Amino acid sequence: MQIRDMMVPVGEGLELEVRRMQHAERQGPVLVFLHESLGSIALWRKFPEKLARATGWDALIYNRQGYGRSSPEVLPRPYDYLEVAGHRWLPRLLDRLEIPEAVLVGHSDGGSISLVAAGAMGSRVKALVTMAAHIYADHLTLAGLEEMAIRYRETDIRERLERYHGRRTDDLFSAWQTVWRDEGFHAAMDFSRWLAAIECPAMIIQGENDEYGVPEQVTDIVAGIGANARAVFLEDTGHSPHLEKTDQVAALICDFLLSEIGQKNQN
Repeated sequence: MQIRDMMVPVGEGLELEVRRMQHAERQGPVLVFLHESLGSIALWRKFPEKLARATGWDALIYNRQGYGRSSPEVLPRPYDYLEVAGHRWLPRLLDRLEIPEAVLVGHSDGGSISLVAAGAMGSRVKALVTMAAHIYADHLTLAGLEEMAIRYRETDIRERLERYHGRRTDDLFSAWQTVWRDEGFHAAMDFSRWLAAIECPAMIIQGENDEYGVPEQVTDIVAGIGANARAVFLEDTGHSPHLEKTDQVAALICDFLLSEIGQKNQN
């Protein structure tokens, strides 16, 4: 499997940093990975490659605007930043790379964006997997933000994030904290029309010990999508199932995708 890094222009002067994992022959849809609010291509670690090899499908991982080498974002973030990322920039990226069919795999903010993108792109999205997605700010979300702010000030987490975000670290952290603490943002969040428009099979995953979201985040997402969505709660798991239980989560997702879309391709 060939792995290549590149910059991709998506219009309006914006470029996105992309990593592509491609088999000798492309078969099936392309796995598209959307990172969390403090995430990046690198912070997915080996999970995308593991899932790409297990399914036999190509993979695309990208840094959103403001992350990695992608174009800078304008701050503060607008209230609709999750929706714009899902209905504007992701479709444009897939168009630019000539990807006709995708499976979306999103974590946290990336999961929320995946919900929007799946609703916006219709039959182009063949399946959807979210981990720790959120469609509103609940009491655990706000408590988790406060706890992370304390850790950012008092522990080495800032230095650890700098390994991935460099000079953008403080701006990214502040952007995340600012918008998610804003009551105007809370009031503006409404994913109902995107959820109702999702046509594909969807697996909505959350750790039972997720420190950023109540279980109702999952059940409300599933209810909004309908009969083609299923809820999965993982025991002894927090906010990052793919990093905490990599093999188990990869196998879970692979089985779901192959049962819904097609049999495993041989490499």
